[in-house]
Amino acid sequence: MSEITQILNAAGRGETKASEELLPLIYDDLRRHAMVQMAHEAAGQTLQPTALLHEAWLRLVGNGTRQWQNRAHFFGAAAEAMRRILIENARRKSRLKRGGDQVRVDSNQIELAATSPDEKVLLINDALAQLQVQDPEKAQVVVMKFFGGRTNQEVAESLAVTERTVERHWAYAKAWLFQCIRKQS
Repeated sequence: MSEITQILNAAGRGETKASEELLPLIYDDLRRHAMVQMAHEAAGQTLQPTALLHEAWLRLVGNGTRQWQNRAHFFGAAAEAMRRILIENARRKSRLKRGGDQVRVDSNQIELAATSPDEKVLLINDALAQLQVQDPEKAQVVVMKFFGGRTNQEVAESLAVTERTVERHWAYAKAWLFQCIRKQS
């Protein structure tokens, strides 16, 4: 059992010292995943990779009652936490956009805008929720690759399948999500 897995088990038992020992060991990996996530976001995003990482960390170890089987399981949970944070951020911005700062504008003087990056994240999330119902394993591959920035090998290890299976699931899921999002917009 690796040092990280041992510390994850200790953190899952509620040992506060374990969480303090864990963060320096995995900080760089989490930061890399946060940067991958933020690369998909629009320029001028107010949420920075470090803030995304810290918020995800608080959600993962905040209450100290979660247990992880291994490093891959932990990073899968981290990817899911980051995805949820980005979705919440996009929804918050969308609420403001839909009337938080109302200003009267003549509709004849405006141009229709293309879908904003925040709306795209929401469309992806809605489509992913539908895929989760239809095929949870393929949805998990999407979360780990798209939102977690994991490689095929890392996803395969986490899900205990071959890399080729991950490649097939990823190809299917991308096509399925594309069609679903196309129908929504």
